[in-house]
Amino acid sequence: MRYKWVVLSNTTIGTLLAFMNNTIVIISLPAIFNGIRINPLSPSAFQYLLWVLMGYSLVTASLLVTLGRLSDMYGRVRLYNLGFLIFTIGSVLLYLTPNTGYLGALEIIIFRLVQAVGGAFLMVNSAALLTDAFPPNERGFALGTNQVAGLAGSLVGLIIGGVLATYDWRYVFLVSVPFGVFGTVWSYLRLREIRRPIREEIDWLGNLTFVVGLTLILLALTYGLAPYGSSPLGWDSPLVLVSFALGFAFLALFPLIETRVKAPMFRLELFRIRMFTAATIATTLRFLAYGSLMIMLTLWLQAIWLPLHGVPYTEAPLWAGIYLIPLMLGFLLTGPVSGWLSDRYGPRLLATLGMVIMGIGFLVLASMPYNFQYWVFAPVIFMIGVGNGMFSSPNTASIMNSVPPQHRGAANGMRTTLQNTAQAISFALAFTIVILAFTNYLPQALANALSSAGATALIPYITRIPPTVALFAAFLGYDPIRTMLSMIPQNIINDTPQQAINTITKLTWFPNAIAPAFMDSLHILFYISSALAFTAAIASALRGQIYIYEEEPQYASK
Repeated sequence: MRYKWVVLSNTTIGTLLAFMNNTIVIISLPAIFNGIRINPLSPSAFQYLLWVLMGYSLVTASLLVTLGRLSDMYGRVRLYNLGFLIFTIGSVLLYLTPNTGYLGALEIIIFRLVQAVGGAFLMVNSAALLTDAFPPNERGFALGTNQVAGLAGSLVGLIIGGVLATYDWRYVFLVSVPFGVFGTVWSYLRLREIRRPIREEIDWLGNLTFVVGLTLILLALTYGLAPYGSSPLGWDSPLVLVSFALGFAFLALFPLIETRVKAPMFRLELFRIRMFTAATIATTLRFLAYGSLMIMLTLWLQAIWLPLHGVPYTEAPLWAGIYLIPLMLGFLLTGPVSGWLSDRYGPRLLATLGMVIMGIGFLVLASMPYNFQYWVFAPVIFMIGVGNGMFSSPNTASIMNSVPPQHRGAANGMRTTLQNTAQAISFALAFTIVILAFTNYLPQALANALSSAGATALIPYITRIPPTVALFAAFLGYDPIRTMLSMIPQNIINDTPQQAINTITKLTWFPNAIAPAFMDSLHILFYISSALAFTAAIASALRGQIYIYEEEPQYASK
């Protein structure tokens, strides 16, 4: 009886560690790039920045289904323990990054990919271990508590990352090591296999087809955001087009292979289970809607709202995290409660209502002005967090309860793969919409604002600077205008009236200049996210009330 709490506490440490690591890196990017002596706003550095942001998700999404199946075959505890060890080794390597410059950036990316392999082992096995250890009437609570730990880790990461980055960028990686060492030792000493692993051959062809196909698609999503030629985006580059074509071709072969091999990597017949299919579709739609919200709200706060309220760009990353606490708080308050309620009354109403609340929250965000009142903004993002919390643990419990015990690893791998892929698509869609809006409208908006300020000599230079520079300058805590001015010949600066320079370098000038273009794109994104959330609510409502695989057929919903 006590063992289930050992599993919950250990998997909670793993989940907290993984989420804390992600937000620590995001909040500390300016310190990391300064520490390895790279200007993160130079064109050649942009791809390194993309890989630091997206490389971790790319690796985890590509490996989750394969690792889930291997965990079913060789033991979930064994591979979960290995995940803790690999993650800790990756954290130590990141702290020890030996070089600087672009070689140092490449080392950081590679060591983050090592971390991602360990994170994938932890991610794919946590829910399966909890489902094995807890009885059906307690799984929602256990999964909800585990997921709340992830959000708590995100919050802790924002605060710790903001503090540690002021001392030494290496500390943001070192802080994960004690957690990793403790989790590794404890998992090896206390966790044990409850269910006997299944003995089957490895589906090498299915694994290879799925991993290669998904990796190519995720690579295309990543490089689609990088400039190509004279275009601010790379969606029409040969690399992206070929990667998409080959990726979809490999994934089209995957179901054909899986229906013909003796021991498939993923049993497609699981999609015949109504609860599993509806809940999986709902979680994919939810991540499509929600996946880019945090980074878009961060951009909104750092590039526009905080400077308008007197917060310097150097302090904006930390304050953005603080002002987004209501979003996480809504999830923290409702996650375990919704899991507990779903154990007793079923997941359908809670999960469906959660997506409806999230959809309404996105609609309200789409109606807000760029210089909002925080007392209006905070309850709206809190409401979105509440909807997210109401949905998450009941939906995860639905998926894990509905599949045979011997396939829980693969099923959880499919769930996490789809949600990570959906998050990557959401991220790519959001930045595409914003960058296109900046490309189309920002040059003219800046030209008009510069002309009004009396800085007409700067127009040909500032309007030629790529929109990604302006976008990521604020995100990384740099003053965008001062960054742009540093790229202009000094004689042009000297010929510009000092009063005009003083005007455009005021903290409020740049936010007011870019706000219309940024908010137009953000409103489009919020409307799309709202539609996706409402569609997720429909999928959630179609799942049925309760279905638990181990129980007798009369407990299944009709």
